[in-house]
Amino acid sequence: MGRLRQKGKAGAAKAYVTRSSAVKRLQCSLADFRRLCILKGIFPREPRSRKRANKGSSAPTNFYYAKDIAYLAHEPVLKKLREHKAFAKKLARALGRGEWSSAKSLEDNKPVYRLDHIIKERYPTFIDAVRDIDDALCMTFLFASLPSDSKVSPSLVENCARLAAEWQLYVMHTHSLRKSFLSIKGVYYQAEVCDQTVTWLVPYQFTQNIPSDVDVRVMLTFLELYQTLLGFVFFKLYSDAGLVYPPPLDTAKDESAAGVGAFSLQETTHPTDTTSVLKVKAVDADGKRVSSKEVRQTIKSISATVEDVPNVDMPNADSNPEEADEDFVLQPSHSNPQETVALPTLQALTSLPQSTSTKLFSPYTFWLSRETSRPIFEFLVRSFGGRIGWPVTSGSGSPINEDDESITHVIIDRPLVVKENETEEERERRQRRKYVQPQWVVDCINAGKVLLEEPYAQGNTLPPHLSPFEDRAGAYDPTVGLVDDDAMMEDDEESEVEDADEAEVDSDEEENAEKTALKAAASAEDEAALRAAELEAEAAGVDFGTFEKTTRKAKKAKASKTPAVDESEQEMNKMMMSNKQKKLYERMKYGEKKRDAERQTLEQKRRTIEKEKKRKTKS
Repeated sequence: MGRLRQKGKAGAAKAYVTRSSAVKRLQCSLADFRRLCILKGIFPREPRSRKRANKGSSAPTNFYYAKDIAYLAHEPVLKKLREHKAFAKKLARALGRGEWSSAKSLEDNKPVYRLDHIIKERYPTFIDAVRDIDDALCMTFLFASLPSDSKVSPSLVENCARLAAEWQLYVMHTHSLRKSFLSIKGVYYQAEVCDQTVTWLVPYQFTQNIPSDVDVRVMLTFLELYQTLLGFVFFKLYSDAGLVYPPPLDTAKDESAAGVGAFSLQETTHPTDTTSVLKVKAVDADGKRVSSKEVRQTIKSISATVEDVPNVDMPNADSNPEEADEDFVLQPSHSNPQETVALPTLQALTSLPQSTSTKLFSPYTFWLSRETSRPIFEFLVRSFGGRIGWPVTSGSGSPINEDDESITHVIIDRPLVVKENETEEERERRQRRKYVQPQWVVDCINAGKVLLEEPYAQGNTLPPHLSPFEDRAGAYDPTVGLVDDDAMMEDDEESEVEDADEAEVDSDEEENAEKTALKAAASAEDEAALRAAELEAEAAGVDFGTFEKTTRKAKKAKASKTPAVDESEQEMNKMMMSNKQKKLYERMKYGEKKRDAERQTLEQKRRTIEKEKKRKTKS
């Protein structure tokens, strides 16, 4: 006879724990429990049967894995939180009794916990940490722009601003930025760091306020974890790039609103002294025991002899050019013995042309007008190798002045106004420079090349600013829509002309020949048949526009017939699916139809606008 299972002690009732029972097991407050769950990455779970998991009760509650709660019971942060609770009681008692010396000693020995071990647990490798810093950067940039109040301390805002500046400095130094997008929420950036795509959002520099319905305590707990994570990641990134971390801050420049320019990047100096050699206790060489002290003395003697001989030819990779330029031996191909296959060498791969999109603005020097956002465009231009300057009203630390002769572009966002009493020098300077609107910089970055300045000139209506992150096939593209509309208008005009020409045709023989040629064009299935039908239509005197229109209609007719076959196949495939797969498939199809309907609506609106414009121009 098998062992009897007692109710509430096996299955889902044992695997899941309610939140109230979890708080009782850990002997902590609800706020501390939430903080622990955020720091350790533990979140509520949904059991298959809530009634079984709650031991027969159907009351609404949150469930957690029992193993996760047991995992939290051994957390060192929980111990520190308990110590802090006892510290708060002792401090309140000392203050109530007026024991100021005891209160001061308690405050000096206040228990503080660290999150270093949690970062190492949640991110075993450095790539895992880089892959997960998107949310950390968004939260850090958000709090860097918030005003300080009773909930958000000034030191917290200052630390977030420092971390944000350190990240921007690294991206500008390594030219890691790839895409950007100016949206309503803020500015989206995307960088490529350690072969990982990092996307973050930076709010605009408006006066921010904290809504009353937002629980700032939860956000501060996340921010506490994110600050520790970013500190680890930035130290590793700066160290790999050979830079000093944290970068030194010039207080005078920071007080004069220099922004990122208040920080200075310094390269680390690697000592060449022999004392930097790793210490080894003892090694065996030819059966003899050699200590680390003897190894260091031998290295010193070798370095001294090398310094005494000034013209010593040290072995170098470039000393033998024949070996440096050595290629692989050409081997005959197995598929085609007449040809030979050459394997590329490292030198051949390094000689290939590299992408210049990371130094897109290196030949140009920009000047920011006072109404443009300096932090945004300073970061964008410097990330792609360009030089930029700004007026004193935007902050100190500008490397160039407004009358600098090297300025090629002026980023301006004000309407075009004819300036009176303009001097000859100012007129020549204005003619040498190109005045563009801020969108030109972002569109050049997303296109990967320098675009024409005329569509973005001062006072012009800007072209549509498209998101570079929309990679979905079949998404609405206004630029492609323009081309399609022009083609449709041309087709309408051609159809009108063709209808008039067909009404004037009186010869039955020519009509029969044209019909035969057009039928052949409509029934052509491959390129050879289409070419033969084109020659036949040309011999029969059919216009090329008519021939092209017929082939286009035939292709559309074939495309309209094929979906019926596809739908029948899809129905057959759906019959073989399970209920869960059918529901998932229906949700996918619903999303596709919704996106197609949105795209068609936008295209129809675009088409209507273009037709109205053409009617106005004709009238």
